[in-house]
Amino acid sequence: MTDWAQVRDTDYAVPSDRSLDELVAELVGMLRSPDPVVRDRQAYAVLATWIGRGVLSTEQLRALGDQMVPRFGDPELQARTFAPLILDSIVTAGVFEPSWVPPFERWYVAEEDLRGYDEKLGWLHAVAHGADLLGTLGLHPAVEPVQMLRLGIGRLLTPTSYVLRDMEDDRLGYALAATLTRDDLTDSDATSWLDPALRALSNPPVEGITPEVTNTLRTLRVLYVLADHGLRVGDEKLLTRIPRSEQVKTKLADVFRIVTPYYL
Repeated sequence: MTDWAQVRDTDYAVPSDRSLDELVAELVGMLRSPDPVVRDRQAYAVLATWIGRGVLSTEQLRALGDQMVPRFGDPELQARTFAPLILDSIVTAGVFEPSWVPPFERWYVAEEDLRGYDEKLGWLHAVAHGADLLGTLGLHPAVEPVQMLRLGIGRLLTPTSYVLRDMEDDRLGYALAATLTRDDLTDSDATSWLDPALRALSNPPVEGITPEVTNTLRTLRVLYVLADHGLRVGDEKLLTRIPRSEQVKTKLADVFRIVTPYYL
């Protein structure tokens, strides 16, 4: 076993006593750990740093991505929720496989445990971690941006008993805004993905405001602010504007007005 705490303390220097493949295999196993120190502060931190620094080859990144995809069906929640973080790092580093997208989409809308933080397991953050990957895929030229916009609203409208409380709405709102910066979106593309929200909120459940309605409104309000003011994409220092921001804001206002007519 490698002393991963020492690796972190030495600025993530790659140990020389074992092959890189062996080291990565050990880290992949640690990503399933219920111990948040092992999983988050060691396995994820080291892998994300090495990926960002170009330590792993293209072939190794592709193999690592292929290993993450089955994790979306893992019985352990923490294994499922850390898979999108690693895939996000891999895609950001320039390696992408179309076969990774459908399993992610299926998991993201179907995940039932939306807790951000657990006292024993640490950060889980299914919605936030999935949002990070959604936003990265939404900017990728090989992915249809509308596909990611529809995924985001589908996640929000999926019935749940959990009200998001750990900044997940900001993470997903940002991911949607980043996707909307794509200049290949048509006027219809930029707004029609919100139609399910219009329909859902126009036919409220008898029990009143449900958690998914609250989650949807909070996230879309974040998107409204970003559409109005712009956002920073990637490492850019200047704000990026959403090309069809006025159309997006108008459609968002239509959504908000259903539930809060006094708001706009």
